[in-house]
Amino acid sequence: MYRTHTCGELRIGNAGQKVTLAGWVQRSRRLGGMTFIDLRDRYGITQLVVEADAEPALVEAATSLGREYVIQVTGEVLERQSKNPKMPTGEIEIKVASINILNKSVTPPFTIEDETDGGEDIRAKYRYLDLRRAPLRRALELRHRVAHEVRNYLDSKGFMEIETPYLIKSTPEGARDFVVPSRMNPGQFYALPQSPQTFKQLLMVAGYDRYFQIVRCFRDEDLRADRQPEFTQIDCEMSFVEQEDVLQTFEGMMRTLFKNVLNVEVPDPLPRMSWYDAMDFYGSDKPDIRFDMKLHEVTALVQGHGFGVFDSVPYVGAIAVPGAAEWSRKELDALTEWVKRPQVGAKGLVYVKLGGDGSVKSSVDKFYSPEDLKAVADACGAAAGDLLLILCGEKRKTQTQLGVLRLELGGRLGFRDPKVFAPLWIVDFPLLEWDDETQRFYAMHHPFTAPKPEHLDLFYSDRKEDLEKVCANAYDFVLNGNELGGGSIRIHDAAMQKRMFEVLGIGEEEADYKFGFIINAFKFGAPPHGGLASSAGRTPSVTTSHSRRTTRAAT
Repeated sequence: MYRTHTCGELRIGNAGQKVTLAGWVQRSRRLGGMTFIDLRDRYGITQLVVEADAEPALVEAATSLGREYVIQVTGEVLERQSKNPKMPTGEIEIKVASINILNKSVTPPFTIEDETDGGEDIRAKYRYLDLRRAPLRRALELRHRVAHEVRNYLDSKGFMEIETPYLIKSTPEGARDFVVPSRMNPGQFYALPQSPQTFKQLLMVAGYDRYFQIVRCFRDEDLRADRQPEFTQIDCEMSFVEQEDVLQTFEGMMRTLFKNVLNVEVPDPLPRMSWYDAMDFYGSDKPDIRFDMKLHEVTALVQGHGFGVFDSVPYVGAIAVPGAAEWSRKELDALTEWVKRPQVGAKGLVYVKLGGDGSVKSSVDKFYSPEDLKAVADACGAAAGDLLLILCGEKRKTQTQLGVLRLELGGRLGFRDPKVFAPLWIVDFPLLEWDDETQRFYAMHHPFTAPKPEHLDLFYSDRKEDLEKVCANAYDFVLNGNELGGGSIRIHDAAMQKRMFEVLGIGEEEADYKFGFIINAFKFGAPPHGGLASSAGRTPSVTTSHSRRTTRAAT
């Protein structure tokens, strides 16, 4: 064998043992004639020592080692005189008796350490070296453990793991497909699946009432910080279920993952929030609830005072920033420029400072008395020493801008603690969204999403105002401001599906062309069914009606 132990395995209880290790040289240093070598493998780092009075050949071999040399060493485990409590193996070292150089290495283009000197581009070019670093190793280990726990949990709940095809017919699911030319059929192409959405629904028709797979998905979209052209999702579907059954099942899965993988307890049950409350109070359909700083509508309080900017818009919203009244004019001017960036899109920013002595100072003192501004502060729950920040405009757009500002401030003030986990469900999404440009409705999720049973009268109404009130039987799993999963109860009734196509302006011929394969399958007894897909790297960082429609459709 090349080794008797790994580089992360030995402890003080192994002192006195003869061992053989193999791995990569992390670093080598000479101190007082002695040579110290940090040997690394996937499991950790062990310190080696070659003493000054060792055989000359051994000393020469030790001093010739460079970074990332692959070596095999044999020696005795000793208790270290100078222990390192930051290392799991920090109480021991290996007194080296022999060194065997298995392979030499040229000098790597960046240091193989947690805090490397390599930029993203160079690390991507040499990803196989980057993967030797502990942060990436830990990420892959986490991924492995999650997949293992998911399979165990879903198997215990009666789910069957079924693999679906990668080379498929292109389906209209919201994003551009990656296509693969067919050698045997020149001029024709396969598509890579954006998700197994249609396959899993066909599996429900086939009677496989609890399906899952950990599956690769492909979408030809522009890259963003949290969007990738290919990603993996945990894809699930269930038959003979209602929304509550799906939420309970996958809430249990999430709780199991947090406990078994991270040893973190999350609330039981998880909190739930309607899409409307999420937008009204957090300006996002994936709110970060680790901190408060909610949005407050103050339209009625600020209009009618002669300030044309507020008087001319349908919505004015504010957030109270705790303890920020001491911010300087320079800092507030910089923040104003920040909200004007295209990524936020606001035209300006109004502030109100609530002094600790009860004073009120704002950028709109000309139009509002201290009493007027205190009334706004009271409506926002602000106290002495706080800072009010106010934006205005069209309601949903302004709420989204305030939501982006809220997250930025939460980060600057240290409220978004990465060690705190605050998961929740977002429910009661609008089923449809109206597009003024095309003068038609679009499905907010996809055209097979069922409306809430209690909204069927609105769903069958011909009035635009009624259709805008219909809620979808849909749900998202959100964690710390990120959407980690989502799904819906599907339409399985032919008449309801026909009505959905009518509302979306999809004629019978178009529906048959785009969705005929699944519509025909539904004619053979489709059971009530619904599901959920969990993944990362698949949604835009700031959602708008259009961006949500074009990126969520396959979930």
